[in-house]
Amino acid sequence: QLQLVESGGGLVQPGESLRLSCAASGFILDYYDIGWFRQAPGKEREGVSCISRDGEYTNYAHSVKGRFTISRDNAKNAVYLQMTSLKPEDTAVYYCAACVTATLTGYHYWGQGTQVTVSS
Repeated sequence: QLQLVESGGGLVQPGESLRLSCAASGFILDYYDIGWFRQAPGKEREGVSCISRDGEYTNYAHSVKGRFTISRDNAKNAVYLQMTSLKPEDTAVYYCAACVTATLTGYHYWGQGTQVTVSS
């Protein structure tokens, strides 16, 4: 079964950090640019960050630039999102998917998501 599986979400206070992981099952991750997306209640899904197949190029949404860092370890078939200085508006379900880095557009292998809640 070809899928991506997200993990690492949770409940944190404003200003704290979390690290999300995206693991591939059934296919080789380094064939694809991989990105993170999020959807908050009542809002449309938005692109957060994408990373190219070789890890050389990254792209970030303006709202997370300087606070979030995307990385990948192709040997482990995984992509990560380090989130720092979290804000309540970062609360959402976070998904990983194959993406187009230049446009922050996801198109394939959507995971089930992991909930991130930022609240005091």
